[in-house]
Amino acid sequence: MINFDEEVKNFYPSLEIDQVEDAIYNENQITDMTDVMLQMMEDMKKNK
Repeated sequence: MINFDEEVKNFYPSLEIDQVEDAIYNENQITDMTDVMLQMMEDMKKNK
């Protein structure tokens, strides 16, 4: 059975949308699929 008091102690509120956006946009190390594909295309052009 779930111990409600224990679960409440372990609860951490999630970030607000604005905080999440700031955390994502301010992180320069994030690579998305577009970045990966562009890098692959550049590598292919160099290797031809």
